[in-house]
Amino acid sequence: MINNDELLPEPIPRHVGIIMDGNGRWAKQKNISRSEGHKAGAEAIEPLMDSAIALGIKAVSLYAFSVENWIRPINEIRGLWDLLEYFFQHKLEAIKSKKIQIRHSGSLSKLPPKTRQTIKEAIEATSMNRGLILNFCINYGGRQEIIRAFNEWLSNTKNPEKITEKKFEKFLYTFGMPDLDLLIRTSGEYRISNFLLWQLAYTELVFTDVLWPDFKPNDLYKAIIEYQKRERRYGGI
Repeated sequence: MINNDELLPEPIPRHVGIIMDGNGRWAKQKNISRSEGHKAGAEAIEPLMDSAIALGIKAVSLYAFSVENWIRPINEIRGLWDLLEYFFQHKLEAIKSKKIQIRHSGSLSKLPPKTRQTIKEAIEATSMNRGLILNFCINYGGRQEIIRAFNEWLSNTKNPEKITEKKFEKFLYTFGMPDLDLLIRTSGEYRISNFLLWQLAYTELVFTDVLWPDFKPNDLYKAIIEYQKRERRYGGI
């Protein structure tokens, strides 16, 4: 456990991204199925959200399923969709009571109809909430988001004009959310894996060996303590 004095009242990251890695390895260590590992990973989300709310974090983006994950075994993918539906069936009322707003980053086009409907219903049910933004990145890829945003900008441009960062950002999935201040990747991997590439420009990166199902609020606090030790100069001296 950390010493409470180590975690300072500020700066607190406004927007935290998490690459939730290690469910399969966690399951292998315990000699259980990968689907059980994913379920354990889903259970780690709620206490993390409670801690984020208590700390005053404004948004959390969770990398739940990448565009590259489609190469996984079909049974595992189907199990992930079942788990997503199970998660919202059992957690949505608690999410609503905590004033959490659900958002989605990624393409809905390839998802099963029932999964698409589940996501849309969760977004609609929490659209008026003004607490923590919980952004599920499902069927998401950073390069794909940038290409999509550029094509959206082109289709909305009536007259020739120069594109700017501010104009471009209006077409990103994360438009309206705070800049990404902190990225956490679990399980000891040191890769970005096509996650929020545009948003990562000035983000502080923290990597931890903890497998995602074992990631507890204390691990979030440790990551924020590391973040608070950094000097963010944004190209200055």
